[in-house]
Amino acid sequence: MNKKQKKVLFRILLAAVLIAAIEISGIKGTWKLILYLAPYLIIGYDILIKAAKGIRNLQPFDENFLMSVATVGAFLLGEYTEAAAVMLFYQIGELFQSYAVGKSRRNISALMDIRPDYANIEQADGSLEQVDPDEVEIGTVITVKPGEKIPIDGIITEGTTSLDTAALTGESVPREAAVGSEVLSGSINLSGLIRIRTTREFGESTASKILDLVENASSRKSRSENFITKFARIYTPAVCISALALALVPPVIRLLLGMSGDWSVWVYRALTFLVISCPCALVVSIPLTFFAGLGGAGREGILIKGSNYMETLSQVRHVVFDKTGTMTKGVFEVSGVHHNSMESGKLLELAAHAEAFSTHPISSSLRKAYGEEIDETRVSDVSEISGQGVTARVDDRTVAVGNSKLMQAVGSEWKDCHGVGTVVHAAVDGEYAGHILISDAVKPTAQAAIRALKDAGVERTTMLTGDAEKAADAVAADLGVDEVFSELLPADKVAKVEQFLTEAKGNGRLAFVGDGINDAPVLSRADVGIAMGALGSDAAIEAADVVLMDDDPLKIAKAIRISRKCIRIVYENIWFAIGIKILCLILGALGITNMWAAIFADTGVMVLAVLNAVRALRVKNL
Repeated sequence: MNKKQKKVLFRILLAAVLIAAIEISGIKGTWKLILYLAPYLIIGYDILIKAAKGIRNLQPFDENFLMSVATVGAFLLGEYTEAAAVMLFYQIGELFQSYAVGKSRRNISALMDIRPDYANIEQADGSLEQVDPDEVEIGTVITVKPGEKIPIDGIITEGTTSLDTAALTGESVPREAAVGSEVLSGSINLSGLIRIRTTREFGESTASKILDLVENASSRKSRSENFITKFARIYTPAVCISALALALVPPVIRLLLGMSGDWSVWVYRALTFLVISCPCALVVSIPLTFFAGLGGAGREGILIKGSNYMETLSQVRHVVFDKTGTMTKGVFEVSGVHHNSMESGKLLELAAHAEAFSTHPISSSLRKAYGEEIDETRVSDVSEISGQGVTARVDDRTVAVGNSKLMQAVGSEWKDCHGVGTVVHAAVDGEYAGHILISDAVKPTAQAAIRALKDAGVERTTMLTGDAEKAADAVAADLGVDEVFSELLPADKVAKVEQFLTEAKGNGRLAFVGDGINDAPVLSRADVGIAMGALGSDAAIEAADVVLMDDDPLKIAKAIRISRKCIRIVYENIWFAIGIKILCLILGALGITNMWAAIFADTGVMVLAVLNAVRALRVKNL
């Protein structure tokens, strides 16, 4: 508990002791009124002050006004015990709600406690100076000691370590990192001292972006929250007018009929009506449920940018995927060497050296597959032919590496490949030496992700890609998606999503999952855009409504299950609170229930609704 909550708890305990002492003493009459004013004011002075401020600001209709009118009215009717008890139990409910919200905030704060306080920059004498991360420029080498947070995104230039990325991805297993590894701000360096060359400014780093997403999430309200806000604005004045009518109309009618007005009976019923009608359970529990759901998802490495997206995500029935970088690793790797007239290792060596000066991803994959240091002194006469490949002299041998057009140009009879992927042909001294197959590997959890979506009630899965039909069909068959559309430009993807949205006609929502800058338009157009956050482009993350921080497609189904649990709890609370209140309002108007039942209908329902709302935090095993 914080200091304010402890103070309220002390007031509750003191007021409860005083009420019990007064009841035990058996004091009657005026002295009972005077004595009861003490616990009443101790427990309710802040409610009375808030009600007075609301009246002064011409915005009186809230729960503070309802509690104040009901309890002051009970005092005037001589129901001192009930007046003090109503205020006591109301404060108990408020304390419980405050504690639940505080616990949710602490969980999220602990999750999001990733903002680094400083960055270490090594000075000329070898000492480390702590500077504000905002002052560190791109390309600066910073030092991160064991136990410290990485302040800015970058690439390790020296040292090896294990990184705790739980606050970013929800993954509890440490990630190994060495020279050349990309590291994200907010990760915790667990073991060795490392030096990092920064690749972004602090404001554009992962930690800053996550904090910004979380801080702005609460401003995007769902339809349920907006409904409750509007409902409370209309509902509270309506029940005040109804209570006034209940206090005045029946006695007047009785007087006109020549009967006793029974004013005290009807005023008591009106006051009971006011206590019952307080909309605290709805006004408190609905936002708290969304808040807890957003926090629980964030703890699992799923950042949902607002409760409105949480609500839409729960209605998803069609999931559309990009292929490269989303369902596949997005990293081209050599998957085979075929029809080679020399040893595979020798062919890779010659091809890697011929491609030594190229920055193309295909060239990088060849050098990676070779696995040894490239000796550039062995390479000469390099000629890069646009759209075809590269020719070079390697160890006084003429090596041509590229596509079939290059083979035709050098007069080498090439052979087609039976595999799926990018085929790199090689000719040495004019003779065909074989071809190297380079493909994009499917992510380890991609197949399980499709099965999990089906289990979660997703009715249709579609893959869109700019790749060739043969490669796209092979990946789609491997994953088990329902349909695949290949050789699409970014504009074609938008058109396809538009078509799917038209076909759906409100029958469930569509989610698009992507990671590249060319996916940003589609992410914006879909009902819900889901971006792969750890390696995804900035444009995709900005355009998306949901960000998966560890790039794991299996988290898509988990995000949907979390959203559905959250929305289920919201509707449970709505129906429970409204149902109990309507029942108690009718019984109270008929005089069947008293103010003690009103206390349960108000505070009891609020406590139960808050308890139910906190369940939205528990998402680990979904």
